Amino acid sequence: MSVSPVKRQKMESVLDQLKHHTTVVADTGDFNAIDEYKPLDATTNPSLILAAAQMPAYQELVDDAVAYGKKLGGSEEEQIKNACDKLFVLFGAEILKRIPGRVSTEVDARLSFDKEGMIQRARRLIDLYKEAGIGKERILIKLSSTWEGIQAGRVLEAEYGIHCNMTLLFSFAQAVACAEAGVTLISPFVGRILDWYVANGDKKTYEPSEDPGVKSVTKIYNYYKKFGYKTIVMGASFRNTGEIKALTGCDYLTISPKLLAELSKEYVKLTPTLSVKEAQACELEKIHLDEKAFRWHHNEDQMAVEKLSDGIRKFAADAIKLERMLKVSVTSCHLPS
Repeated sequence: MSVSPVKRQKMESVLDQLKHHTTVVADTGDFNAIDEYKPLDATTNPSLILAAAQMPAYQELVDDAVAYGKKLGGSEEEQIKNACDKLFVLFGAEILKRIPGRVSTEVDARLSFDKEGMIQRARRLIDLYKEAGIGKERILIKLSSTWEGIQAGRVLEAEYGIHCNMTLLFSFAQAVACAEAGVTLISPFVGRILDWYVANGDKKTYEPSEDPGVKSVTKIYNYYKKFGYKTIVMGASFRNTGEIKALTGCDYLTISPKLLAELSKEYVKLTPTLSVKEAQACELEKIHLDEKAFRWHHNEDQMAVEKLSDGIRKFAADAIKLERMLKVSVTSCHLPS
């Protein structure tokens, strides 16, 4: 339904209306997009940082990260790893100058099955932020939602006061385990769930309310609110604005610049679809998952098993590409004496 120019002047855009009901987060490493859409928080991942690091505008950050890695010394591998961590933090620090809230910084996906490795890397990232004058209260450390990742999140939250964002979340079992671990926030992936059902089923198009990713996040949101879990639900990985609008009222939604632009140009009335009141009236049974039960329930969800492993591989591949890019700089860069 088109809106007349006069009515449009009086009406807020869908993006502005969304901000009344949901915390909008920018899913990008591009500062310009953050400046334009003014989200509360921002999320990054290896793929987003890789894309941003290849833009000429951010070459100075890459150079600074490489210089840091060389300054610490050690083997070439150690220099590259330190440069990579520093680059993530440099991007995060710049983003934090542009937002009032928190930035999410991801632990290397290759550590997804190494609980202690994730804990150490998370603490290292927090130390790097501290060196940059940024407190841990403004950081969310992103961890893969494997059993090991979830337990690493439990330890980081309880023992170190480090807030965690559990990513690559596709199954209800993952969501339950995260809530029981007391992590700060989860990022269920809406669009990637839709991708799987389109690729593996006869149905190729879905109405937003019937979208498998939307239904998954709705169930998780309702479960958390019904049983009083404090963990924030942040829908992520959207394929279209219909999915976003169908999750209006969700705690947080992290949205790409492309979809933020579409929402900012759309003028229709937006009605919340999720609410605490309705969630508390839902007929849901509370469950508890130890490691054996978690692994079984997650394994029963073919989509979640495939998308989790696929997501880990893709984030790991982009982390390797980023390291290769930094390796060129490390081997060719000569620090001033």
